[in-house]
Amino acid sequence: MPKVKIPRKSTIVDMTAMCDVAFLLLTFFILATKQKPPEVLSVKTPTSVSSKAAPDKSILITLTKEGKVFLMLGDETKKAAIIDDFNTTRGLQLTAAQLSKFKKVEYIGLPVNKLKSALDATQEIPANLMDGIPTDSTNNELSYWMRSVTNVYKGEDQRMLQDMILVKGDGEALYPIFKNVKEALKSNEIFKFRIVTEGEQVPSGSELYKTGKEETKK
Repeated sequence: MPKVKIPRKSTIVDMTAMCDVAFLLLTFFILATKQKPPEVLSVKTPTSVSSKAAPDKSILITLTKEGKVFLMLGDETKKAAIIDDFNTTRGLQLTAAQLSKFKKVEYIGLPVNKLKSALDATQEIPANLMDGIPTDSTNNELSYWMRSVTNVYKGEDQRMLQDMILVKGDGEALYPIFKNVKEALKSNEIFKFRIVTEGEQVPSGSELYKTGKEETKK
């Protein structure tokens, strides 16, 4: 008895609609994703095995290998209020135009006596040409900035403020500069902060490695 032949059907599938959806999604993610801007200050941080990511909402203190100190106030950290408080408490008497310009700068890295002239300049001074915020024992201006930070966040959860403060130091920065930064924080009763490091894998066989293995088994 002859076998019944099964009629062959076309296996062609029209992928046009699926490709359109895929390209639409790709376009959406490209346009909606906030790209991380290139860093103005090149700092080579020490490495550590910590895997905890730094929060987007942060107040960043940067130490360069030359010993310069910079402050970056994130847009979501009451930046405008901090600058207004600093202008008032330090008696800078900045004009409305100067304050508006000041609130748009990315890095704060000049002594108080050079702020006005820099804000009146037609071109912004590049970060690598700035003097940095003075932090020596006789004139620690970073402590004034941190005082304005604590003034603005007064009455709120202190732990939240401590989580926001990040210190990012170059691996070649000298310890006395780091100590002066700590003194600026300590003088404003900020005793905890986070240090930004370059992540690396936990060394195999170390105690931390073994602890991680045990936690994974649980």
